[in-house]
Amino acid sequence: MYSVYILYSPALNKYYVGTTDNIANRLIEHNTKFHIGAFTNRGIPWELFFSIEELSSKQAFSIERHIKSMKSTSYIIRLKENELLVHRLKTKFISS
Repeated sequence: MYSVYILYSPALNKYYVGTTDNIANRLIEHNTKFHIGAFTNRGIPWELFFSIEELSSKQAFSIERHIKSMKSTSYIIRLKENELLVHRLKTKFISS
Protein backbone atom coordinates (compact mmCIF):
# COMPACT_ATOMS: atom_id res chain seq x y z
CA MET A 1 0.00 0.00 0.00
CA TYR A 2 1.08 3.54 -0.72
CA SER A 3 0.64 6.89 0.98
CA VAL A 4 0.70 10.50 -0.05
CA TYR A 5 2.62 12.45 2.56
CA ILE A 6 2.93 16.16 3.21
CA LEU A 7 5.96 17.45 5.04
CA TYR A 8 6.39 20.87 6.58
CA SER A 9 9.65 22.76 7.04
CA PRO A 10 9.56 25.45 9.73
CA ALA A 11 12.93 26.70 8.43
CA LEU A 12 11.47 27.43 4.98
CA ASN A 13 7.82 27.76 5.98
CA LYS A 14 7.05 25.46 3.04
CA TYR A 15 5.28 22.19 2.40
CA TYR A 16 6.51 19.24 0.37
CA VAL A 17 4.20 16.61 -1.15
CA GLY A 18 5.37 13.11 -2.04
CA THR A 19 4.34 9.49 -2.43
CA THR A 20 5.87 6.47 -0.74
CA ASP A 21 5.25 2.96 0.50
CA ASN A 22 7.09 3.70 3.77
CA ILE A 23 6.57 7.13 5.35
CA ALA A 24 8.95 6.59 8.28
CA ASN A 25 11.89 5.71 6.01
CA ARG A 26 11.06 8.47 3.56
CA LEU A 27 11.04 11.08 6.35
CA ILE A 28 14.48 9.88 7.45
CA GLU A 29 15.73 10.22 3.87
CA HIS A 30 14.43 13.80 3.64
CA ASN A 31 16.05 14.76 6.94
CA THR A 32 19.46 13.17 6.21
CA LYS A 33 20.14 14.51 2.70
CA PHE A 34 19.87 10.98 1.33
CA HIS A 35 19.14 12.37 -2.16
CA ILE A 36 21.99 14.70 -3.11
CA GLY A 37 20.78 18.01 -4.52
CA ALA A 38 17.14 17.44 -3.58
CA PHE A 39 14.90 20.42 -2.78
CA THR A 40 14.21 19.03 0.69
CA ASN A 41 17.88 19.27 1.68
CA ARG A 42 17.38 23.02 2.18
CA GLY A 43 14.46 22.64 4.59
CA ILE A 44 15.82 20.29 7.23
CA PRO A 45 14.31 19.48 9.64
CA TRP A 46 11.12 18.32 7.95
CA GLU A 47 8.17 17.13 9.99
CA LEU A 48 5.24 15.03 8.89
CA PHE A 49 2.29 17.38 8.54
CA PHE A 50 -0.30 15.00 7.11
CA SER A 51 -0.69 11.76 5.18
CA ILE A 52 -3.33 9.98 3.14
CA GLU A 53 -2.82 6.25 3.50
CA GLU A 54 -4.00 2.91 2.15
CA LEU A 55 -3.79 3.86 -1.53
CA SER A 56 -2.79 1.93 -4.62
CA SER A 57 0.36 3.25 -6.28
CA LYS A 58 -1.61 4.68 -9.21
CA GLN A 59 -4.10 6.34 -6.86
CA ALA A 60 -1.30 7.78 -4.70
CA PHE A 61 0.59 9.28 -7.62
CA SER A 62 -2.63 10.78 -9.02
CA ILE A 63 -3.52 12.38 -5.68
CA GLU A 64 0.04 13.69 -5.28
CA ARG A 65 -0.10 15.27 -8.75
CA HIS A 66 -3.51 16.80 -7.95
CA ILE A 67 -2.32 18.34 -4.66
CA LYS A 68 0.79 19.77 -6.34
CA SER A 69 -1.31 21.20 -9.18
CA MET A 70 -3.39 23.17 -6.67
CA LYS A 71 -0.27 25.16 -5.68
CA SER A 72 -2.03 26.19 -2.50
CA THR A 73 -0.96 26.14 1.13
CA SER A 74 -4.56 26.74 2.20
CA TYR A 75 -5.66 23.66 0.22
CA ILE A 76 -3.04 21.55 2.03
CA ILE A 77 -4.24 22.84 5.40
CA ARG A 78 -7.88 22.14 4.45
CA LEU A 79 -6.95 18.56 3.57
CA LYS A 80 -5.65 18.02 7.08
CA GLU A 81 -8.76 19.57 8.62
CA ASN A 82 -11.43 18.03 6.37
CA GLU A 83 -11.82 14.27 6.32
CA LEU A 84 -14.59 14.53 3.72
CA LEU A 85 -12.25 16.31 1.30
CA VAL A 86 -9.73 13.47 1.67
CA HIS A 87 -12.48 10.90 1.12
CA ARG A 88 -13.55 12.68 -2.06
CA LEU A 89 -9.97 12.64 -3.35
CA LYS A 90 -9.66 8.93 -2.66
CA THR A 91 -12.93 8.29 -4.47
CA LYS A 92 -12.14 10.56 -7.40
CA PHE A 93 -8.83 8.88 -8.11
CA ILE A 94 -9.79 5.31 -7.26
CA SER A 95 -9.76 4.08 -10.85
CA SER A 96 -7.24 6.46 -12.35
